[in-house]
Amino acid sequence: MTDTVKLLSLAVATPDNIILQTDAAETASRLFSDRFQDFKYLARVFESTGIRKRHLARPLSWFEEPHGWQDRMGAYAEVASELFRRTATSALQRAGIDAGEVDCIVTASSTGLATPSLEARLAGELGFRCDIERVPIFGLGCAAGISGLAVATNMAKSRPGAVVLFVAIELCSLAFRLDELTRPNIIATALFGDGAAACVLRTGDGGIAEIVSTGEHLFPDSLGIMGWKIDDTGFGIVLEQSLPTFAEAHLRGAVAGILERAGLLISDIDRFICHPGGAKVLAALEAALSLKEGSLDIEREVIGDYGNMSSPTVLFVLERAIAAGLPRLSALLALGPGFSASCITLKRVS
Repeated sequence: MTDTVKLLSLAVATPDNIILQTDAAETASRLFSDRFQDFKYLARVFESTGIRKRHLARPLSWFEEPHGWQDRMGAYAEVASELFRRTATSALQRAGIDAGEVDCIVTASSTGLATPSLEARLAGELGFRCDIERVPIFGLGCAAGISGLAVATNMAKSRPGAVVLFVAIELCSLAFRLDELTRPNIIATALFGDGAAACVLRTGDGGIAEIVSTGEHLFPDSLGIMGWKIDDTGFGIVLEQSLPTFAEAHLRGAVAGILERAGLLISDIDRFICHPGGAKVLAALEAALSLKEGSLDIEREVIGDYGNMSSPTVLFVLERAIAAGLPRLSALLALGPGFSASCITLKRVS
């Protein structure tokens, strides 16, 4: 149908600095083993995640020195701007659309702050119009790749024919803390990486897939499962050990409710395309959704190559799923702070 929102293109990018998981483990041991008595026990996470390498905003040596807000946000503005430039330019080129044709930009990021926002900083350089609508989103964490895409979808749906650019950028590594001698911080050094993704949306014919429905579920009394704490040094990760258990116990009902509101059942979905939060989270997703063990294979490939990049990670999975051939009906799924679940259904364009 010409009045439905179509995904026209998708592009991804990562910083140039690459860190092997073996090097991350060695560096973390050198920095923490003498100061944190449980480090040897927690160090097993460097192997159990299934991560082989990650991309970081700064070289590994940068993280061996203490940094405050100014250093961290300076690095964020520089590297996030470059990733925005690369992903937006590539996505627009793939869609065959000039930057001057973009009517709205939705930018999701929860790992840094920039005012003016990233799209304003790059508007002149990239050629966006002066009357462009800008929607910067902060605070949705890992779920923002889907929740932000849902916002972009609603913007496109309410403005038939308008071109909407969605960009998700996260520099998780900039939250690395030498001073945080905690289990969540150690796990973060083994799990998170940096990256960005951009999508172009518009109503009309063609495209890669039709966005059929969007939805979210906010779990009550779950604020402490995932998020940031903020102090004078920067962001500090909040990550409960119970997250996979919680997801396995409660996710199915939440997803069923989201789909039901769109007139769909879990059994209608041919392929779930999930945010790979970690090896245990992927196992919990498979169990909760009654998927065959190991069926989230692309998700495991992506986390192995990039780690958990927060919001753009699910779009890296989508890129590979598109290359492999989308089935008739897919569902993008991610969990994020709140604690929340976000879901978008996609119908393949023949």
